[in-house]
Amino acid sequence: MIKLETLRDNHPQEAMTQKLTSAEIGKLWATYMGNSMATRVLAYFIRNVDDSEIKAALEEGLRLAERFVRTVTDMFNREGHPLPLGFTDQDVNLGAPRLYDDEFYLHYLKYTSKAGISIYGIAVPLVTRPDVREFFTDCLVSTINLVNIVNNLLDAKGFLIKPPVIPTPQKIEFIKKQSFLNGFFGDVRPLQALEITHLYDNVENNAISSAVLTGFCQSASTEQVRNYFLRGKGIASKHIEILNKLLQKEDLPTHPRLDHLVTDSNFSPFSDKIMLFHKVDMFAVRIRTYGNALASSTRHDLAMTFARFIAEVGNYVEDGGNILIDMGWLEQPPLAADRDALASK
Repeated sequence: MIKLETLRDNHPQEAMTQKLTSAEIGKLWATYMGNSMATRVLAYFIRNVDDSEIKAALEEGLRLAERFVRTVTDMFNREGHPLPLGFTDQDVNLGAPRLYDDEFYLHYLKYTSKAGISIYGIAVPLVTRPDVREFFTDCLVSTINLVNIVNNLLDAKGFLIKPPVIPTPQKIEFIKKQSFLNGFFGDVRPLQALEITHLYDNVENNAISSAVLTGFCQSASTEQVRNYFLRGKGIASKHIEILNKLLQKEDLPTHPRLDHLVTDSNFSPFSDKIMLFHKVDMFAVRIRTYGNALASSTRHDLAMTFARFIAEVGNYVEDGGNILIDMGWLEQPPLAADRDALASK
């Protein structure tokens, strides 16, 4: 039997000289951009929080984001790879009035941590260089620890909305008829556990996203960006309504809206650039969560619902990307060589 220890890299110095793969460059680049944004957003939240325990959670999130940015910076510098511009002090006004209540911060940390766990979890099996793999493993474990802290705080403060509880099965059963897949016609079965899980998860994501967008709508500087946020809030609200109806039809509890956690301030703490990137990035992550829900849904009506959501959110993300391009705000990710262009020179 091969011991696990023998599977580890036996030539760490040689491995460190390996060129970064496209997977490593792409994931490092995305990690830098996302955490560069997070450092600005969380720094502002910390300036506007009263609860000491919630402040400690925000500070832990900021420490992680700053550490991740430093590590990617060191790796790219060693490789001679250009460092993304990301976001700077010009993208945040730390002296701006409070835009969100303390409770919102915990929901926000959970929302963004779920996105981070997805990004880092996908990276771990794809990256091959030991130092990069170790980095993304650390990112994943650290972010899981953070979301555990956040969930514990949400629970302790009475803010945690748990997924619905369903009866414990009395015995193992096998599906005997294709009607198990019905969703539109004939006998339609109750929702199964995984379907409920993803319905709840996506209602929660949209509830938090709607609250974020409420604050962004109030504080956006340009009409074009404000209208884009209003459209996004409309999409989130519509998706919440549709998903909640599916749960309510089964007499299952739903996740409440969180828009009331936004103050009445219309003084912008963030640049339109960082707010627009934030929502384009998080709606892009929503496509992945809807894809996971589609893959776990065996009822035809649910699968069609999530497929429709993916198309709608995809169009929204593309339109946001076009605004970022028109404004000169969208950094280009690293590209493969254009062999045709090189050959024509």
